[in-house]
Amino acid sequence: MNTYRSRALAVALILDQLVSDPPNRFHPVAWMGTVIAALKRHAPKENSAARFLYGTMIAVGGSMSVAVLGRVVVWGLKRLPAPVNWMGEALILKLVFTLRGLTTAANAVETALANDDMAEARRLVAWHLVSRDTSQLTASQVAAATIESVAENESDGVVAPLFFYAMGGLPGALAYRYLNTTDSMLGYHDERHEWLGKAPARLDDLANLIPARLTAGLLILAAALTGDDPGGGRHIWQRDHAVTASPNAGHPMSAMAGALGVELEKVGHYRLGTGSRQPEATDIRRAVRLVRMATLLAGIVLAILALRPKSEAATHD
Repeated sequence: MNTYRSRALAVALILDQLVSDPPNRFHPVAWMGTVIAALKRHAPKENSAARFLYGTMIAVGGSMSVAVLGRVVVWGLKRLPAPVNWMGEALILKLVFTLRGLTTAANAVETALANDDMAEARRLVAWHLVSRDTSQLTASQVAAATIESVAENESDGVVAPLFFYAMGGLPGALAYRYLNTTDSMLGYHDERHEWLGKAPARLDDLANLIPARLTAGLLILAAALTGDDPGGGRHIWQRDHAVTASPNAGHPMSAMAGALGVELEKVGHYRLGTGSRQPEATDIRRAVRLVRMATLLAGIVLAILALRPKSEAATHD
């Protein structure tokens, strides 16, 4: 049985809570961003078809290259004695997801709201969590934006990398993180990025089909363990998951809205949990508690999944 991968996954989750991320110059995700930015500078300027093909190359070619690099790293780790080999893999895995960073950012917004410091709350939510204009958001809208981001990033930034690690080892986790980073840097609907980022955005949507729905289910199960409302989470998930433009983001966000019993609205775009009360600063704390429990459950489920027979999964990769 593949206990190697399960041990590495469990240790990575523990390390995430104990150890801060290294500076960007030592962080593999920052390296990915540097490479993507450099490739972006050389993109064709005018031809839409050429920009689409170039963006596809960045996404597909880069993901394959990162996966190959991951295999080389695993090959090297396999030649080290236990437990150094799987501890080393756990340390690298810890760098491709970040629950601690997500919850720290959310807690900072909650503190600012609790202190009635709206300027700081708006600054923090824009700096760490959302890309929308936050300058005119009310306190409840800042809380909603924070809760939405916590739910969506639980899927994209935590559950998805762990899922791909359980399924494909370190190469799978690294390839997913590269693809997700490519989408976050190129997948915008503006004149500059529309064709360049189209393939990365669609591929990222495809990669997150299972993790987004898994995250929604885990949030509902977590709600049953934290004293929140799993029935409400299931109802709002079923009713509102398709309200967002993204085929995936609505799943964890609607489940979170229902589990907390709040309405989450991005003005002019969508409203999840319509008819529920407006969120408050204390609801951010509840959302953080939910994602922590959901991550624990994800770790258990995916560690078991990683225990597939060797005929289905290689022992170390």
